[in-house]
Amino acid sequence: MEFRLGELFCGPGGLALAATTSQVPGMSIVHGWANDYDFATCQTYIHNICPNSPETVICQDVRKLDIDSLVKFGKIDAFAFGFPCNDYSLVGQQKGLKGNFGPLYSYGVRVLKKFKPKWFLAENVSGLRGSDGGKTFRKILKELKQCEYDVYPHLYKFEEYGVPQARHRVIIVGIRRDLNLNFGIPSPEDYRTKTCREAIECPSIPKNALNNEFTKQSKIVIERLKNIKPGENAFNANIPEHLRLNVKGKKISQIYKRLDPNKPSYTVTGSGGGGTHIYHWKENRALTNRERARLQTFPDDFFFVGRKEEVRRQIGMAVPPEGARVIFEAILKTFAGIQYKTVPLNKCLIKDL
Repeated sequence: MEFRLGELFCGPGGLALAATTSQVPGMSIVHGWANDYDFATCQTYIHNICPNSPETVICQDVRKLDIDSLVKFGKIDAFAFGFPCNDYSLVGQQKGLKGNFGPLYSYGVRVLKKFKPKWFLAENVSGLRGSDGGKTFRKILKELKQCEYDVYPHLYKFEEYGVPQARHRVIIVGIRRDLNLNFGIPSPEDYRTKTCREAIECPSIPKNALNNEFTKQSKIVIERLKNIKPGENAFNANIPEHLRLNVKGKKISQIYKRLDPNKPSYTVTGSGGGGTHIYHWKENRALTNRERARLQTFPDDFFFVGRKEEVRRQIGMAVPPEGARVIFEAILKTFAGIQYKTVPLNKCLIKDL
């Protein structure tokens, strides 16, 4: 059985790569069409996912996208959308549905109503659960269910599934109700913890690897890093007075934070200024984009198009392919009637159903 996948907010292709490389006997997922608003991001997606059909990637603000026109690419059986997290992120202003990005999930709802795919996968940050006291999350779940889908929301901790990074995301899987199938949350039991050192050094990254340019560090940053031990940041390390940051109010723990080589990385983000790069545990420097991509589980031959800062943002905003593949394969097994190990839905999310 083959599923043609449509995507909104496709990013550089983390979900698409996971979907199209999923391996379940007799089952497959193929690219149908995709949409994102950023030009460099779309070029990355085209280069790696559908180089022979660039016209199937529509580079346009979703608010201006003619969803009805997508029928020209044919029917889709599956749909994925990692709707923007800016207004739900715990490090943002948490404007929820009142922000510019919060309401954009509704375009995914429109696709479901128009195309009625057999299943969908929606992804967002863990902060989605608490936005507006949980009202936003309940509203989204209600609208997805009204499209005639059984929904299975779960907080996935990707480090539990072998991703070398502490990345927690709410993922909602939906199965069309008339199909009478029950999706089970895949168990992390058979996956082992992978450290950031293992991800970056095993195997080592060739010096001429794609997207592997080093960032130049200023003298003061180098001196500051010399006083920060693995796992420490600019605020809990024993740093000389003249190298300390003069920050009032809330202090973000990831500022000038070095990796702990014996643990998964902390969360890779799309930002990069003001000490928010991810810093090597031993060398006094920020990671290269290729090293960041390793933490996000992108293969070394996955080329990110754009300037270095554009690439950094693409990597940070992407979904780790190896983590997402676990979920896609669970969906395929559900349709194939193949049993697999499962865990219960998060109790804190079940109450919203």
